[in-house]
Amino acid sequence: MATLQAIKYNDGQLEILDQLLLPESCIFIPICNVEDAWAAIREMKVRGAPAIAIVGCLSLAVELRKLAAPETKEELCRFVKEKLDYLVTSRPTAVNTQLAAEACVKLCARLTDNTSVDTTAAKEDIIKHLEAMLADDIADNLAIGEHGARDITKKNATKDKLRILTHCNTGSLATAGYGTALGVIRSLHKANKLDQVYCTETRPYNQGSRLTAFELVYEKIPATLVCDSMAAAAMKQFKIDAVIVGADRVAANGDTANKIGTYQLAVLAKSHDVLFYVAAPFSSIDFQIPNGQSIPIEERPHSEMTHTGSTRTAAAGINCWNPGFDVTPAELITGGIITEKGVFKPDQLAPHQSN
Repeated sequence: MATLQAIKYNDGQLEILDQLLLPESCIFIPICNVEDAWAAIREMKVRGAPAIAIVGCLSLAVELRKLAAPETKEELCRFVKEKLDYLVTSRPTAVNTQLAAEACVKLCARLTDNTSVDTTAAKEDIIKHLEAMLADDIADNLAIGEHGARDITKKNATKDKLRILTHCNTGSLATAGYGTALGVIRSLHKANKLDQVYCTETRPYNQGSRLTAFELVYEKIPATLVCDSMAAAAMKQFKIDAVIVGADRVAANGDTANKIGTYQLAVLAKSHDVLFYVAAPFSSIDFQIPNGQSIPIEERPHSEMTHTGSTRTAAAGINCWNPGFDVTPAELITGGIITEKGVFKPDQLAPHQSN
């Protein structure tokens, strides 16, 4: 069975699967401009660091296709930069959109300096650059899946099949397709090396129970849902072989920001002698920040904690703290960081930055 497709793009037409409606219904909504994308990202109709960047950039491609070529390349590049700067503000913790914006701005600068390229051709080059992100992300995810499955299998060579625990949603719904951490799990399943995957519900937004569980059931991958508070007991009871999570931003030293609850899983994995992996494309690594203390952490609305849908489930008047992410120190990432370039220890990332 094919993996889910959450982003549909064809000839300037962009649609995304509204993840707020999952698992009850699968409804695609149109993204007609950058403002639509910003709102969809902010409201978490689309989420996952790679998918956020892709949808943002494709929304700009949609606008550029409709835009008559400006009189000058400078005017074109100002338009592109203003739109990208706006998109970066939608979710501040994930670095993928910021890095994608920086790459596009650099392309604009090169095109502006190239006197042999006119404004119309420059616009087309920018559109092609933005549209290429979709196919590139799928190729990167497939490579992440293969590298991760091979490394985990090698480090558990005495076992026929493995038991994996994962957190939040890192699959086709969080990427252009296949996924990062869930992509590794898919590759293990494809190689007949997966016994069972345990997915946390991922409170308070329940991306695990709503989205990851949906993907696993959809693809008939053997899976069990556990509450976040059951993780330690599950590691002990089921003899988990590895924990695999995604990342919204990785600092230069390997400290990793991911969905809230990841840090505690890393601490528990260390205590239970369970390998802990982070799976992410190199576009999630921010070499400009030295460590996790420099990663901005988004705080989410209190209603995510106090309400289930429209029903209040917490005492009225209670104060809330609802960070969307936490930071796992590099020393707790014992398995390694799985990228499209291979699996690295956290302190091995920098030499591969430009490879």
